[in-house]
Amino acid sequence: MKKETFVTKEQLDAIVKEYPTPFHLYDEKGIRANAQAVKDAFAWNKGYKEYFAVKATPNPFLIKILHEYGCGCDCSSMAELVLSDACDIRGEDIMFSSNDTPAEEFVKAEELGAIINLDDFTHIEFLEQTLGHIPETISLRYNPGGVYEISNGIMDNPGDAKYGLTKAQLFQGYRILKEKGAKRFGLHSFLVSNTVTNDYYPALARTLFNLVVEIKQELGIEISFINLSGGVGIAYKPDQTPNDIAAIGAGVHQVYDEILVPAGLDNVAIYTEMGRFMMGPYGCLVTKAIHEKHTYKEYIGVDACAANLMRPAMYGAYHHITVMGKEDEPCEHMYDIVGALCENNDKFAIDRMLPKIDKGDLLVIHDTGAHGFAMGYNYNGRLWSSEILLQEDGTPKLIRRAETIADYFATFDCFDEFKGKLQ
Repeated sequence: MKKETFVTKEQLDAIVKEYPTPFHLYDEKGIRANAQAVKDAFAWNKGYKEYFAVKATPNPFLIKILHEYGCGCDCSSMAELVLSDACDIRGEDIMFSSNDTPAEEFVKAEELGAIINLDDFTHIEFLEQTLGHIPETISLRYNPGGVYEISNGIMDNPGDAKYGLTKAQLFQGYRILKEKGAKRFGLHSFLVSNTVTNDYYPALARTLFNLVVEIKQELGIEISFINLSGGVGIAYKPDQTPNDIAAIGAGVHQVYDEILVPAGLDNVAIYTEMGRFMMGPYGCLVTKAIHEKHTYKEYIGVDACAANLMRPAMYGAYHHITVMGKEDEPCEHMYDIVGALCENNDKFAIDRMLPKIDKGDLLVIHDTGAHGFAMGYNYNGRLWSSEILLQEDGTPKLIRRAETIADYFATFDCFDEFKGKLQ
């Protein structure tokens, strides 16, 4: 089976004349259409907001596009807070959800007016000592422990995750926060990653909605917003059926009406923090075949490597590959598609059936729009690639230049013995 690319071979041939491979390419038209679909899916909730997970694709040009559709930023580090600020996204348009958080990051979040979402019970005291007070608006992250199971089976094992408070800690946390002056409370939970099912958000909503009803009954605290976080995935494989965000939104709406409305909690805002779903399918890694090797297996060496896309090497993750211009040719050749790192797991595909690949062919590695460029690194001195936006009119726009050797060695420029030599 094959996946369609959002760029044509003719377009790529023109782009590579100006910008050398490898590079990450993003589909503006697809990003905009998807952002509108998400907004429409949850329009029934008047307080709804999508906080885009900046960690997935930390590029200001793309974040600004999403902000046009009302998206805020989910941040988890100092750099992500600074990036949001640079995009003129501040105040409660930022959700600061981090773990093992340094004090200076809480200070920056407070400075920007972000909603702070605490990951651990001990962070209540730490935050108060850091800021000198508890913010009036505060959120807590919940981890139910055990395994998380929905209609189609076990999804994940939250009990092994480092995130969140236990139920007992959660209730005690809200008591303490209220005593310390907090007036507006949120509940957050992230239990499962990359689900390809329309059932996950509605099932999580049921868990959290029942919990906030219990919190109201036991503590007299009305939760103002419930953050379903991320976990809505994408169809990396061509035989998978993609999530239907309209069905997901409708499923959450049904549970909302069933549980929260009868409990007098019909003003609760619903938040989400989707990174993969917002951007994943709308980015690809474009690379060129530069070598072929015939030993115990057939290898195609490309000019990208795991430093440009870590997921296959780190997780064994599947990313579909299209050989541009050969989409309709039979997949009769078995290859490992490899990069140049001195690591044997530097492989984008193993035993993948593809059309015959010749040196100079352009390969599109699909679904890298989230957790693609963002997870890059510099092992072996491999440099970060450029990022390019394929604009709605079909023209390319450089939105991050490629790293240079001078960039790579820039942190040595304060030492006299290296000045002018590492360029």
